[in-house]
Amino acid sequence: MILITIWEAISKLQLFPAFMWPPLIIPNEPGGVTIIKTFINGILTGQLLEATGASLLRLFVGFIVAVIIGLFLGFLIYKYKVVEDTLGFFVTSLQAIPNIVWLPLAILWFGLGVGSVIFIVILGAAISVTITSSAAFKGVNPLLIRVAQTMGSSGFHLFRTVIFKASVPQLIAGLRLAWALAWRAVLAGELLGSSGGLGTLLDLGRSIQAMDLIFSIIIIIGIIGSLIDNFVFVRLEKYTFRKWGIATN
Repeated sequence: MILITIWEAISKLQLFPAFMWPPLIIPNEPGGVTIIKTFINGILTGQLLEATGASLLRLFVGFIVAVIIGLFLGFLIYKYKVVEDTLGFFVTSLQAIPNIVWLPLAILWFGLGVGSVIFIVILGAAISVTITSSAAFKGVNPLLIRVAQTMGSSGFHLFRTVIFKASVPQLIAGLRLAWALAWRAVLAGELLGSSGGLGTLLDLGRSIQAMDLIFSIIIIIGIIGSLIDNFVFVRLEKYTFRKWGIATN
């Protein structure tokens, strides 16, 4: 409530030009624009819903592919020393490169469209999942592995029943980080790649100086990020921790 009051006061006092700091709830003049009004209109007309749906579809497709690739590469790095010394070093080096840097290359390969956005999502998230999963597999308590081996478990059965399951809590934390990177990559790719979605609407708002539209989209981005993090990853993390005896509530 305090933040809303401060926001409205700044707008009413016109400390910034009107187009730069639109009112949140109460218009400065009858029938004037507000962020909430633009937000509601965007929902009712379907403009914001359509853009949100497009962004989420790209996010989920890219994230799922990235998780599959990342887990596979993480397993190879964990299992084979030669892969760790070659691919592992390469993947670690790529982690230092921001996702958006790959966009010009993605545009050259896939054009200005959905393909380039999904490419940078997969690249950024897969690198994170690869590093996290390989570290998680290597961090399994050796005692668990030795006990399973004495009971006759070996090969893929040992990995599936002991190593992978023991790595789940750390893997979830890694997926949570990869999801955040993927969400940012989607928005950055859409913002610069003109492929539709929330990022493209942000660029449209910038070009027509519609700050009410820009802030409406920022609200949606924050809501989606918070919902997915709290209702998917946080709950999954808490469930896993309770099951593994790491937490009691």
